[in-house]
Amino acid sequence: MKFVYSRYTDDKKERILERVLETFPGILSWSIILGMLTLSFLKPLIAALIMIAFVLYWVLRLFYMNIFLVLSYIRLAIENKISWMERIRGIDRLQEYITELKAKKTKGILDSFSNRICIDQLDNLSRSDDPPPGSEEIYHLVIIPAIKETREIIEPGIKSIKDGSFPSKNILIVLAVEESASQNVKKDALSLKDTYKSYFLDILVTFHPNNIPGEARVKGANTTFAAKQAALFFKEAGIAEEKIIVSCFDSDTIAKKNYFSCLTYHYMITPGRNRASYQPIPVYHNNIWEAPSFARIIDIGTSFFELIEATNPGKLVTFSSHSMSFKALIDIGYWPVDMISDDSAIFWKAFIHYDGNYRTIPIYTTVSMDIATGQNLGDTFINIYKQKRRWAWGVENFPIVIRAFLKDKAILLYKKIIHAFKLLDAFISWATWSFLLAFISWLPAVFAGKQFSSSTVYYMAPRIRGTLFSLASIGLMICIILSLLLLPKRKVRYGFLKRLKHVLEWFFIPVFVLMLSALPALDAQTRLMFRKYMSFWVAGKRTK
Repeated sequence: MKFVYSRYTDDKKERILERVLETFPGILSWSIILGMLTLSFLKPLIAALIMIAFVLYWVLRLFYMNIFLVLSYIRLAIENKISWMERIRGIDRLQEYITELKAKKTKGILDSFSNRICIDQLDNLSRSDDPPPGSEEIYHLVIIPAIKETREIIEPGIKSIKDGSFPSKNILIVLAVEESASQNVKKDALSLKDTYKSYFLDILVTFHPNNIPGEARVKGANTTFAAKQAALFFKEAGIAEEKIIVSCFDSDTIAKKNYFSCLTYHYMITPGRNRASYQPIPVYHNNIWEAPSFARIIDIGTSFFELIEATNPGKLVTFSSHSMSFKALIDIGYWPVDMISDDSAIFWKAFIHYDGNYRTIPIYTTVSMDIATGQNLGDTFINIYKQKRRWAWGVENFPIVIRAFLKDKAILLYKKIIHAFKLLDAFISWATWSFLLAFISWLPAVFAGKQFSSSTVYYMAPRIRGTLFSLASIGLMICIILSLLLLPKRKVRYGFLKRLKHVLEWFFIPVFVLMLSALPALDAQTRLMFRKYMSFWVAGKRTK
């Protein structure tokens, strides 16, 4: 019997294990924070040594992450210039195309690097026994859920798909509207269908009923209902599941012009393509100049994190807008209908269903979304906090994944260890590091007694810490430069002064991260620890 990916189970032992595992991340995070606070007061010398070691580790890890951030950005810049439709058509005549690429005269190091990667990918495909469908046989399903998003939020995303390089006649769009949505939202969805239907294979509008047994009021329930309706459409059209790629987009997602052609290429060249998700780089550029500085910096940090994660596909998990094989989605029983964190839960559900033979493929192209905002600074702060807490609620996957790992003997042990450690480490560091760096690292000196104040460690600790933080400033400068390079180019009305202000905002990042990243993460873990389960919350969108 396959594992049911849900915290709800009829097995009493499983319920007890689930409850114990739910408390673990929160207990560990609070133990680290409170333990270091207590140690700073009782044993400042030991606390100082631990904090020096931690800051050293943090600086080394920061340099490590910056190296991969730069490499990932270079890869993104290279692949943004590629004609993906040309490469897709080339795969249809694979051996001939490989020969052409090997004989091609490249222009410069970056062009040569891109060409070499493509040749290696195609050689790997030619050696596999899993040939792709023809490029003209591949279809895309794009599901866009909505509950309070009006036409002005959804329409730019539909336009971006229509104007993309991939033929829109091979794309089916489903506007997945909640039955509880207002009449204006429903009317706008039907109006969008009438306006854009002729450009696509079709546009469906579904209305997800309320109070279906076994479902919670979460996005996954809505998108699952929409995907089932799309499955009936494709069945009637005679289009096989293996030839369909499904993308689940937030309502404000704007796809880059090359997104679907880039996605199609990676789907075609991936052996085992029906057991993989495909993760683009999310950026939050739709309203970046209208959003307050703290909101802007936090979401740029999210993009940087995903750029870094893309360099380690062996541990990459889906996040926000992403794509996958429609066959895989059907095989695993669609998205969880009782969980908030559907974007990461779908990866874990597939990973467990296929006994660990599932992965996430990074694709170096971007999808752009709105920064959550409000009517004023106070509303924006609250909305950002709630959004990050909802993201941090992905910790709900930890107890379910560990239960599955303990039961499933078919998943290789090393995969269990790697993924379990990565999952726990991500949430614990998210909730604790900012507190350690911003406050606790300074406390040993505050609580030091006379004996400690005359010691060598007390004398050297501030200097060592200062040196390490100075080194960390190099990493900060790299982040500033890359953030400027990633900024949208077309909004020329925002000139030098606006960009200078953006640079200066980065120097407040310790405060922003503490208040709008670490604190929401700790909040989510604490709620899970005390069974204060969250309900789904929709972030405010105010695109201009």
